[in-house]
Amino acid sequence: MDLPVNSFKRALYAGQSQIGLWCSLSSHYSAEVVAGAGFDWLLLDCEHSPNDLESLLTQLQAVAPYPTTPVVRVPWNDTVTIKRVLDIGAQSLLVPYVQTPDEARAAVAAVRYPPGGVRGVAGTTRATRFGRVKDYAKRAHEEICLLVQLETESSLRHVEEIAAIDGIDGIFIGPADLHASMGYTGEVAHPQVFPLIEDTLRRIRAAGKAPGILVADEARAQRCIEAGSLFTAVGVDTSLLTRAADALARKFGRGG
Repeated sequence: MDLPVNSFKRALYAGQSQIGLWCSLSSHYSAEVVAGAGFDWLLLDCEHSPNDLESLLTQLQAVAPYPTTPVVRVPWNDTVTIKRVLDIGAQSLLVPYVQTPDEARAAVAAVRYPPGGVRGVAGTTRATRFGRVKDYAKRAHEEICLLVQLETESSLRHVEEIAAIDGIDGIFIGPADLHASMGYTGEVAHPQVFPLIEDTLRRIRAAGKAPGILVADEARAQRCIEAGSLFTAVGVDTSLLTRAADALARKFGRGG
């Protein structure tokens, strides 16, 4: 059995825009619902959601039959957590709150087997199709896509250094935390910050790596894509459900 192909990673390297949806409901059932919608990728969030390893596994299984790539945001840049998420079959990871080149290198080491990294070796995992993928340990890095998330003003100063690190496939800008680090907590499109986001997307692209962002507003999402964003999440499952439920309740005189 051959190593599963990561179409998302290949699309990024081909410069093809990938449109995604953020998934925080932590349910395999809701993940399967949106997997059939036609998005190129789905972000399965383990940082700001009640996801654990077993619930994440069921979501990966639910999404697997559909032509959309699951990208898992791990809760932290932690070697043990990353190892376990890779072992259950995730091939694309988003590592939050990377501040420096050294932290980016640590993320690369966590997703690679020795001698190129520190990932622990296990033979019969879901990632290896339970031992059926030939030479998995030697070839896994070919299809693993590592994205790092920059979330503070200070981290943006290291864009070019981080982009130059072998093993970093994309750089994601976390708009909410970036705003907070600049004194605009609770905002995602302040006029003092959004131009910086657009400029950073251009810098990442110019440095030869794929830029990404989450932008729920359609007009701003288009601006980010024009600035170079290649993996752009354009909505969040919890927000979609909330707005639709609120709108339906209002039609019948209920709700706030």
